[in-house]
This record gives sequence, C-alpha cells and structure tokens, in this order.
Amino acid sequence: MQPIFDFLFQQYSDYPTLYIVLEIIAVIFGFLSVWYSKQENILVYPTGIVSTVIFVYLLWQWQLLGDMMINFYYASMSIYGWYVWTRKVDAVHFIPITKTSQKEHFWSLLIFVGTWLFTFGVYEYFDKWNHWTAYIDTVTTAIFFVGMWLMARKKLENWIYWIIGDIISVPLYFYKGLTFTSLQYLLFTVIAIYGYKTWKESLSSGGHVTS
Repeated sequence: MQPIFDFLFQQYSDYPTLYIVLEIIAVIFGFLSVWYSKQENILVYPTGIVSTVIFVYLLWQWQLLGDMMINFYYASMSIYGWYVWTRKVDAVHFIPITKTSQKEHFWSLLIFVGTWLFTFGVYEYFDKWNHWTAYIDTVTTAIFFVGMWLMARKKLENWIYWIIGDIISVPLYFYKGLTFTSLQYLLFTVIAIYGYKTWKESLSSGGHVTS
C-alpha cells in the first residue's frame, strides 16, 4: 500500500499544509456542486462558488493561469446561472431543461474559439509556454467555458462538454501533481454521465429532476 500512497500523494510533501487543506475543501464543495447540478438543485451555485473561489486562489499560487481563469469564470457564471435557474417562466414554473438550439450551437462555437484565443494570448503575454500541458490547458479552458454557459442556460448538451473536459482533466491534473483535484475530475466524469442521462429523461418526460 505504501508504494501506491507514495505514487498518488508524494507530490504533496513540499506543499504548505494550508494549500492541501484548501484543495480538499474545494474538491468537496466542487463534488457537491456537480451532484446538485445533476439533481437540478439550485444549491449547485452556492457550493460551486465556494469551490471556485478557493481554486482561483490556489491556481494563482501555482501559476496555472488557464485553470485559474476557468474557475474565475465559473464563479462569475454561477451568479448568472443562479439568477436564470430561479427565474420563473410563469407563476408556477421555473426555467426548464431544453436542448441547445442552432443559434446557441453557433454561440457555443464562438465562445469556444474566443476563449481559446484569449487563453492563448494570456499564456503568450506572460510567457508561460514552458510545458506541453499549457497547450492542453488552453483547450480545456475553452471546453469548460462553453459547458458552464450552457449549464447556466439549462441546456442538456452542457453535460457533453463537461464529460469531454473532465476526461482530459483527470490525467492532466495528476501529471501536474494535484492528485485530489484529479480524483475530483474522475468523480465529475461519472456524475456528468449520469447527469446527462438524468436530464435527458427529465426532458423526455417534460418534468424536473427529483432528488
């Protein structure tokens, strides 16, 4: 067991205890946020804000600029999503789950390309092209930006972007030495698959997800 433990967590030997504790807290709240999203529960946003704000601080310390921008964007979009999810379409019903329209697919493409170019420019400006992970970081940043935008608008396809981004992030974060965060994205992948299935069933039945 010791070799396995060393393989997974040895990179934390030089980390300040505060950083380790904050990462664990952020992972727990991040897990709760994704779980609440699957359940179509408004708590997705307050729990997500706690997680992302902590990660913004940690990723700034680790100089992972693309990842930091993702989480800053998450925190901002969580406020927008919180508003959309609590807005009623009539006296009784809240905004329902819907499929992405052709216009929204077009906007998704624009957000993806715009985010990728912006992230690329940030890495270029700060001269952070010091590892191949930086190039992947620009792509995952763009994927997650689109996923968060679609989730805030309660679009079924948001889960597809989360699944793709999460799968890429599992080995990426482990390689970066962030084992807890890597395990978080592994759980995110599983939840996102079930989230897509749950939202699709809810859309087909014309109802809402139940806890």
